[in-house]
Amino acid sequence: MAHPAQHDHQQHAGHEHQGPHAHQSHEHHGEHRDHAGHAGHADHAGHAGHAGHHEQHAHHGHGGGAVTWAAAAQATLHCLTGCAIGEILGMVLGTAFGLGNGATVVLSILLAFVFGYALTMRGVLRAGLDVRTAVKVALAADTVSIIVMEIIDNTVMMTVPGAMDAGLADVLFWLALAGSLALAFVLTVPVNKWMIGKGRGHAVVHAYHQH
Repeated sequence: MAHPAQHDHQQHAGHEHQGPHAHQSHEHHGEHRDHAGHAGHADHAGHAGHAGHHEQHAHHGHGGGAVTWAAAAQATLHCLTGCAIGEILGMVLGTAFGLGNGATVVLSILLAFVFGYALTMRGVLRAGLDVRTAVKVALAADTVSIIVMEIIDNTVMMTVPGAMDAGLADVLFWLALAGSLALAFVLTVPVNKWMIGKGRGHAVVHAYHQH
């Protein structure tokens, strides 16, 4: 039979033996909770930052107030380059093949679309898009802009007396063409500004360039 004093001594020794381990276990558990809380806080912060990035991107793509005239002019100049190449090449081919005014205008319009789309596709293909997606982006970005430009441009060319009948060596042809392209540029800039503000037109191209 154990002596009462020995029994108390054994309990006290057992308590001392378990105490450090229990204390360490408690500290380890607390550290684990602190670590889990810190990880959860980091995940929450990362998620909030990620959501903020998407919010900023959406605001940039659709915020009409953020669209500047300079951005609209740059987008219009891009379309104007393709239209000008198509127009000039169409006139050259029409003259070389002896086509009538109507056929020459149709050819010029078709080539304006081809070169306008080609310039946009070249840029988005460099951004890593496949050909099929690049075609869709070009159609969405440039169709309305090119249509507006071609209507204005060809209306001026058809209205100026003798402009369509003038040869490539005539000053009248080049003056009329330059004037029509300049007017088309001025009148298309507001259209592009409105479209970019709505997330359309060249806003689609900008979105792909940012990723």
